[in-house]
Amino acid sequence: MAQVADEVPLTLDGAPPKTLGVLDQGALWANLGVSLLGFSGALFLLDPLGNAPLSLAGALAAALVGSLIGTAMVGLSAVPGTRTGQPAMVLLRGLFGAKISYVPTVLNIVQMLGWGAFELWVIAKAATAIFGGVPYQVWVIAAGVLTTALTIWPLGAIRLLRRYVTVGVIVSMLWFTWYFLNEAPTYAGGSWTAFPAAVDYVIALSVSWVPMAADFARHSRSSRAAFTGVVGGYTLAQVACLGLGVYAVAIAGSAAVTADSTAVFAPFVAAPLGALFFGILVLRETDQSFANVYSTTMSLQNLMPRVDRRAFSVAIGLLTVAIALIVDVTSYGAFLGVIGAVFVPMFAVLAVDYFVFARAGHWNTAEDAPSRWSMLVPWALGFVAYWLTTSTPTVAAWDGIWEGLRDAIGFTRQPWMNGALGAALVAALVTLLAGALTGRSRRAVRR
Repeated sequence: MAQVADEVPLTLDGAPPKTLGVLDQGALWANLGVSLLGFSGALFLLDPLGNAPLSLAGALAAALVGSLIGTAMVGLSAVPGTRTGQPAMVLLRGLFGAKISYVPTVLNIVQMLGWGAFELWVIAKAATAIFGGVPYQVWVIAAGVLTTALTIWPLGAIRLLRRYVTVGVIVSMLWFTWYFLNEAPTYAGGSWTAFPAAVDYVIALSVSWVPMAADFARHSRSSRAAFTGVVGGYTLAQVACLGLGVYAVAIAGSAAVTADSTAVFAPFVAAPLGALFFGILVLRETDQSFANVYSTTMSLQNLMPRVDRRAFSVAIGLLTVAIALIVDVTSYGAFLGVIGAVFVPMFAVLAVDYFVFARAGHWNTAEDAPSRWSMLVPWALGFVAYWLTTSTPTVAAWDGIWEGLRDAIGFTRQPWMNGALGAALVAALVTLLAGALTGRSRRAVRR
C-alpha cells in the first residue's frame, strides 16, 4: 500500500503535510469534546464533593471556566507541534533529551492503550442500549476495526469529521437539547460551595488530551489555527455535552447513574427518533478511540522512528480490542487518572522552556538529543503539587499517601485549590527559576 501524498508520513523521517486549517482542527476537537460518558460525567459536575450540590448556574459556569482553562493548556501544548512538525512524545526529546523522553513515552503508551480500550467499551455499551440483541463482543470488534481503519488514514479521517460527522453531531445535540428541556424535571436549589472542585473536575477532563495535542497539530497550517481549533472547538462541545448531561442525569435519576454510568444512555434512546440521533453520537465516539490508538502509534514511533506507522496501528488496534474484551476496563479509570497527572506539569515545563527561554528556534528533537536531567526537577515538583492540591479522589490507598504527606509537612489543602493549576503553576515557576539561574551562570562564564 503506497503512501498517500497528503497523509501522515509512514515514518518519522518524512515531512508532515500541513493540510489542516482552523475548521479541520475545530471539527476534530469539537467531536472529541462530545463524549458519551461525558453525559454521565455531569453527575460529578453537579456534585463533585458528594455532599454539596451545585446550582444549575454554578455547574454551567464551572463547565465553561474549567473548559477554557483546560483547553488553553492543551492549545499551548499543540503549538510546538505545529512549529516543529513533530508529534508530542518526540517534542519531549528537546525537553529531556532523547533517552529520558522514552520514560514519559512508555507511560503515554500505557494510558492510551487503556483509554482506547475504555472507549471501545463505551461504544459497545451504547450500541447495546440501541440494539439489545447484538452481543457486546460484536460491537467491540466492529468498533475496533473502524478505529484501526481511521488510524491508517488519519488526516482523511479528520477531513471526514469536518465535512460530514460534525453536522450530524450538531443536529443530534440540538434535537436532544430540545427534548430534554421539555422532559427533564426542574432543577432547583444547590449552591456555589463546590464550584472550585467542579472546575477541577472539568479541567481534568480537558487536560487529559495534552499528551496527544501535537500529534494532530503538527499537520496544522499555522499555530493560530491549531490553538484556536483546540480552545474553540473543544470548549463549545464540552460545555454543551456537560449541559446536556445535566438534564439526561435528571431524567435517568442520579441514583441509577451512580450505580451504572451507562444508565444515562436510556433517556437518549427513549426520545423520539432517539435511536437514530443517539446512533450518530455512538458512531462519532469512534473518533475518541481513533485519537487514542493514533497517539499510541505516534508514541511508539518515538521509540522506533523508522517502523511503518500502519503496522503499529494494526497491532495497537488488535491489542486494544483484546483489552476491551478481556479486561474489566471500568476498574482502570483511577489508574489512568494517576498517570494523567504526570503530563500536566510536564507540559507546563515544556511550555516555559520552549516559549520563554527562546529555545523554540533550535528545539533539538534528534535521536541523539543530549539528556537534560535538570528538567526532571520542575516536573517532579509539579507532580507533587498536583496531588497536594487536587480535590479529585482516585484510589483510597494512593489518596492516603498524599493526605499523610500533607499532615507531615503541615499543609492544609484549601477548598479553592486546583490540582491541575497547582501542578502547572509550580512546574512553571520552578522552570522559570532554573532558567533564570542557568542564564545568569552562562553570562558569568562569558565575562
